[in-house]
Amino acid sequence: MEKIEFIDPQTGEAAEFAVEEQTVLNGITYLLVSDGNEEGDSEAYILKEISTQDEEILYEMVEDDVEFAAIAKVFAELADEETKLLY
Repeated sequence: MEKIEFIDPQTGEAAEFAVEEQTVLNGITYLLVSDGNEEGDSEAYILKEISTQDEEILYEMVEDDVEFAAIAKVFAELADEETKLLY
């Protein structure tokens, strides 16, 4: 499972996430990431690619409710039978 590092722009703290799914909608790349807990429930987040700079891709968490609901629905359809997404 691919891992990415996310740095909180407000605190500068780094967190590592496991990439569960990836999709492109309207030319924008979205990632469904989790805390990587493979046993039981885990927290998941949707990240949106906002720019690329010198081979570095930048993502931010999707905060708009309408955008989040639309992308969550896409990821729910892509999820395997064992995965249940609650949003």
